Amino acid sequence: MSNPPTRPPSIRDVAGIAGVSPQTVSRVLNGHHSLRPATRDRVQAAIGQLGYHRNYAARSLSTGRTQIIGLVLFNTDSYARSTVVSSIELAAAQLDHSVICAPISSMNDHAIETAVQGLVDRGADGIILAVPMIRSSPVVERIGTTTPIVTLDGSRTESSELLVIDQALVAELATQHLLDLGHETVWHLAGPQNWIEACDRSEGWRTTLERAGKAAPPELQGDWSPASGYKNGLIAARIPDLTAMFVSSDEMAFGLIRALHESGKRIPQDISIVSVDNVALAEFSYPSLTTVAQPFKTIGKLAVQRLLHRLDPARSELPPVTLVPELIVRNSTGAPPAP
Repeated sequence: MSNPPTRPPSIRDVAGIAGVSPQTVSRVLNGHHSLRPATRDRVQAAIGQLGYHRNYAARSLSTGRTQIIGLVLFNTDSYARSTVVSSIELAAAQLDHSVICAPISSMNDHAIETAVQGLVDRGADGIILAVPMIRSSPVVERIGTTTPIVTLDGSRTESSELLVIDQALVAELATQHLLDLGHETVWHLAGPQNWIEACDRSEGWRTTLERAGKAAPPELQGDWSPASGYKNGLIAARIPDLTAMFVSSDEMAFGLIRALHESGKRIPQDISIVSVDNVALAEFSYPSLTTVAQPFKTIGKLAVQRLLHRLDPARSELPPVTLVPELIVRNSTGAPPAP
């Protein structure tokens, strides 16, 4: 006859070996900082000795929390978005939470509302809304009154918290850099205008030119993809007085650079280029890309921290928000060509 299976170790078993209360074991597991190091070490040694693992199902029944963060994001293979997602997942794991993603394929209210409601239905304690909404949704607003929501680079609502990088400042840094190099004006390859980031960058570019007394050329339109950058690069190569361009993303800039090379244009001798994001490949393009770096890893970590603070203000500290873009000057910008 086979032996009956033994039950897995419990918090009470850990507490018995460590000589502490089950509440103390729970505090160690939850990362409380008020415990003495010797007590923490004894509990962790007992956990290792028993091979104890948390039962999250039982924990959610006792606490009413699932330790799940919902993440709504636009379905894209963008390097920038993947960096934000990975930073959110890493920060959540470090704080003993898991992430459920709800990608959407279109930037409309119905898709966003369905994704948010679906995450609530699946038990998410809180939601990070990583979609650049231009306007707030009444449904998301209502859900935010009962489920904490942190929004990244979207519109502000009464019920959710907004973490935002100043995209107008991003455009100002890029445009002013080109003007300071002596270019008469700066052209702009914009992102899709249903993204609030693209709208804010367009406005920042235009405002910077107006403040400098420069006329704004016609705006070129892209869709964030390298292919749209390539298409617009073929157009840009045929514009005689174009010597400087602000591109709204690194990935569009990669396509634009290839088109300019194929059209016989030298960078930066003929045309200078500044873009946005500072993805890992920007340093290794040819020439290396001058770009405005955005703190994607920081914003993902802050989003998780601030969401958990909203869930339990007494248990987690509220970190300060420092989301400042930075101009990284490389080889794709220079003085305009001589007349």
